[in-house]
Amino acid sequence: MSGYLDSGIDFVGAGWAYPLGVDATGRIALVARDREIQESLRLILGTVPGERPMRPEFGCRIHEHVFGPANLTTAGRVAHDVREAIERWEPRVDLLDVGISFDSRTEGTMYVDIHYTLRGDNDPRNLVFPFYVIPDVPEGLPGPAPE
Repeated sequence: MSGYLDSGIDFVGAGWAYPLGVDATGRIALVARDREIQESLRLILGTVPGERPMRPEFGCRIHEHVFGPANLTTAGRVAHDVREAIERWEPRVDLLDVGISFDSRTEGTMYVDIHYTLRGDNDPRNLVFPFYVIPDVPEGLPGPAPE
C-alpha cells in the first residue's frame, strides 16, 4: 500500500486564490505550492479569532495589539501570537523564526518577518507581513477630548 506522499499528490496541494477571482478561462482561480502557503499564512494572520462562526478559534490574536504602543513589549507579544497561530493552523510548514522590525520612517509600523520551510523540504522561505499600531500621542500634543 503506498503512502500519501508516494501517490503522486502534491503535499501542499492547490486552493482557491484569495481574494476569490476567476482565471482567463472563467474558472475559479487556483494557487499552488509557494503562493498557496503564503496566502494561507496571510489569511491566518488577517483573521480575528471569533470572526468565523463555524470555526471561532481560527485566526491570530495579533489584532489585540493594534492599540498597543510600538515598543519591544508589543513586538514580543505580536511575535508570540503569530508563532502560536501558525503552529496551530498551518501544519504544512515548519516555523523557524518570527522576527519583528520597526519601520524607521513610519511611526507605528512593524514588520512581522516569518521564516519557515515546507514540511519535508529544506528550502527556507520567508513572508513579511506589515502590522500597524496606533502611535502614542506625545505629551503636550492634543489627544482625544475628555468625556
